[in-house]
Amino acid sequence: MARPSLSPACDRRRWSPPPDPYDRRRVPMFAGWTAPLPTRPLRSLIARLRGTGLRKQLINIGHLTTGNFANAGIMLISTAIAARALGPHDYGILILALSFGRTIERVCRFESWQPLIRFAAEMEGKADPGAFRRLFAYGLMFDALAAFAAAMITIALATFAGPLFGFSARHVDLAVIYSAALLINYTGMPTAALRLAGKFATIAYTQYVGNVIQVFLALWCWHSGAGLYGFMITWTVAQMIGAVLFFSLAVRALSKQGIGNPLTVPIGSLKGGFPGFLSFAWTSNISMTLRTMTSEADALVVGALAGPKAAGFYYIAKRIAKAGQQIGAQVQAVIYPDIARMWAKGNIARFRSTTLHVQAMLGAVGIALLVVVWLFGAALLRIGFGTVYGDAYPLLVTQLVAVILAMHAGPSRTALLAMNKPTAVLIIAAVGMVTFFAVAFWLVPRIGPIGANIGQIALALVIAVAMDAIWLGAARHASIEHRRASSQS
Repeated sequence: MARPSLSPACDRRRWSPPPDPYDRRRVPMFAGWTAPLPTRPLRSLIARLRGTGLRKQLINIGHLTTGNFANAGIMLISTAIAARALGPHDYGILILALSFGRTIERVCRFESWQPLIRFAAEMEGKADPGAFRRLFAYGLMFDALAAFAAAMITIALATFAGPLFGFSARHVDLAVIYSAALLINYTGMPTAALRLAGKFATIAYTQYVGNVIQVFLALWCWHSGAGLYGFMITWTVAQMIGAVLFFSLAVRALSKQGIGNPLTVPIGSLKGGFPGFLSFAWTSNISMTLRTMTSEADALVVGALAGPKAAGFYYIAKRIAKAGQQIGAQVQAVIYPDIARMWAKGNIARFRSTTLHVQAMLGAVGIALLVVVWLFGAALLRIGFGTVYGDAYPLLVTQLVAVILAMHAGPSRTALLAMNKPTAVLIIAAVGMVTFFAVAFWLVPRIGPIGANIGQIALALVIAVAMDAIWLGAARHASIEHRRASSQS
């Protein structure tokens, strides 16, 4: 008896399931074709991370994660010491003065590390140390100008308009003292140098030095009753030591690579510059400025609308939650050079999968942090900061929800910058900033500082959704164009 033939629609030899881009293992199903083997979610995620060639990046992320958690713990010790020594009101004054200086510094800061990494990635393969040295000197020049502008603007605004930003006229000198740290805060060029050299452990662990010094000085201030000015000098000196050490290690890394010290490059030789450097940097810097308005100036908003004590509570909650957000920022720093190379070389599939895998990993870390804080956050505040700061607990839980969304958006921002879409990042940041301030100005006078935390959730949600939509759409379009070009050739 003849075997019945299958119709073309049912003929298994004519059809095979679409391949899973993340799971390359295959097992036999029927003679003539194969199908992917389903895996459990956790095993699948681990296999995918390995399959994207992220082993080295995961090690670097591990260094930075370990370093950031330990560093966050050290910073929380000094924060707790200051909060206990000064009390809620005076601690709030200290936070407002620090936030004032940091806001101006972030607005003025020239984020040269982003264009430096992008231009250095494009220059790979060119055996010209002099060109690389000029590139890093070019970035350093703008870092120095931005630091000088930040210090001078801080002094001027603190002198003439300090009370308008939430702290009293008798405490204006606090912001003037802190301007000394802003004057030597060159972060762009050193960050790019160390990241391109793969010195992620160095980046992570050098933060310890200034923060450990800050803890010991804070203990001395508490013991001696140095008060507000003593703690402000402590924060300033510790940041200056950290900045000098960070810059020195970056110069040493460049020298070891044969590039040399960018300080030896004559300023006159930088006149021509690097075409496209400034346009990319300015767009990225405006985007950073918009983010700064919601990451540093938010404490000033709370102080102006609800008073120094509320600002202190809000800052403590944000300081604890920031540990998770720093993980996202450092992971972005690790993957950015590789992501930029993938996009530049047209490796769209790996570019997309790497970004998605890192997002999944950061989301899992964020949820784990939220669970831990939900269970132990109230006890942590009572033990570390004192019972008078117990009201910060609901602010902390709310802020962590915003942090999870921000951690998810970090790799999306990296992808858009690698795609040379800083304008999209800028527009999204502007929309997010408007959203935050609209929510914060409406809610803080009505429900207190937690209104600003709810504003942070709204901000992070807008950014995460918009960035995902744009970079995934652009990657899909690029993949289609790549396949079309391949088929025509």
